[in-house]
Amino acid sequence: MSKSNATYHIIHETNYKYAVPVRLSHQVLRLTPRSLPWQTCTSHFINILPGPTNLINLYTDSFGNALQSFSLDQDHTSLEVYAESRVEISPRLLPASTPPWEEVAETLSYRAGHSLPPDMLEASRFMFESSHVRIKREFARYAMECFTPGLPLLAGVDRLMKRIFNEFTFDPEATTVSTPVTEVFINQRGVCQDFAHFMLSCLRSLGLSARYVSGYLLTQPPPGQPRLIGADASHAWVSVYCPGADGQPGTWIDADPTNGVFPDISHITLGWGRDFMDISPLRGVLIGGGQQTMDVAVTVMPAEERPDFLFSV
Repeated sequence: MSKSNATYHIIHETNYKYAVPVRLSHQVLRLTPRSLPWQTCTSHFINILPGPTNLINLYTDSFGNALQSFSLDQDHTSLEVYAESRVEISPRLLPASTPPWEEVAETLSYRAGHSLPPDMLEASRFMFESSHVRIKREFARYAMECFTPGLPLLAGVDRLMKRIFNEFTFDPEATTVSTPVTEVFINQRGVCQDFAHFMLSCLRSLGLSARYVSGYLLTQPPPGQPRLIGADASHAWVSVYCPGADGQPGTWIDADPTNGVFPDISHITLGWGRDFMDISPLRGVLIGGGQQTMDVAVTVMPAEERPDFLFSV
């Protein structure tokens, strides 16, 4: 039986509190879900308190993610950013067949004087080390136990994704946003961000192209219990490039090592980059503030469950 489309309502709230007043704050927001062949953002709303002196409307970064930026030049001891989105998701199909992974790595490898088609040139941006992704022999060795000789790319991605899912433990207390991926590998504990960075390190260490995807995941409350507002969190997974055959554009295969599944109608894509640093939902610089605390609350719900007290979008 074929899967039907799904429509979701997403709330993403970020609250900062500062020990001393902030005199000047410049911030960039990446809170607008991407428009993709299988995903449409039908409405989007952002509210900022205190109200910014200037809010620059949507533009895109070098990866095609939607951005907004704003400045606050008045003293403030808190900052609240509230984003609501409504997104329609269609089922995705995995490729019927993929070439051997070694062939993919060879196709992507640099050769002087050899020009790459645009989609492959774009994919080459996601083959190298970045702030949270490392290329190391130990990562390649770990991945090679899944990517056996001649194995189709899709099958190798599936094996690696499930190996991480089975061998690593989800533990929110084990890491912070700055924990090195090498430490995640040693302890085999962390959160979705860590598992995505580790899987990217494995794939890139094999010469494959893979990007970090930031988004949301629909979770189900316990049987008989209501869905709690703000109880969810942002999610992260990876996307692996597969070249097209006979000059056709390539495709990207998403994989979620935290849950051991290929993303479908329960995954909502916010954006992507080389790693988390490229796609942080809220990032900026400020003068003042001293010690600060941050609270993030995310709610993902089927559109028909949207409570009446939320903002209208």
